[in-house]
Amino acid sequence: MKVERQTVDLSSYPDLVVIYLGMRVNALAGIKTLLGFGPRISNAVGEKPDGLLLHESIIYSIFPMHLGMRQYWRDFDSLERWSRSEPHVLWWKEFLRSSGGTGFWHETYFMRGGMEAIYDDVPVRAGFSAFAPVHAARGPMFSARTRLKTGTTETKPAPISETELYRDPSAPSSPRR
Repeated sequence: MKVERQTVDLSSYPDLVVIYLGMRVNALAGIKTLLGFGPRISNAVGEKPDGLLLHESIIYSIFPMHLGMRQYWRDFDSLERWSRSEPHVLWWKEFLRSSGGTGFWHETYFMRGGMEAIYDDVPVRAGFSAFAPVHAARGPMFSARTRLKTGTTETKPAPISETELYRDPSAPSSPRR
């Protein structure tokens, strides 16, 4: 039987962004963390965030358990606006306080060119990190927009600042004014 080959016309999506995300179980407690995110993500996607064109679930591996998703966004601003709004901003802050026995990563690809990635508590090199130099996500490598070197302004402030994330908990806090 002859293969039916097809392609797509993406000319209507000049700013298309594709993002792959994954959460990997690193410890037994991570199973509960990972499975707890499933319904939350389904509910958020069910709300049809502005700019989200398609969401697909992916199983990367059964052992160790490593699940994820692929999302297609109209543009980076839509993705960034959603990721810096509730409920995502709450999930991200929760994860950054404690990974709950998991590791999280994402890799983002842009129709107009450019790619960026982050790997948080991922003990095994995957994706770009399997072949490209790995650096601490600090300074200009802290946020997706600055990793892309777009020179454009963020749509919303980051859910947690670099200073706040890396603040020494033993250091005395300064009084708020």
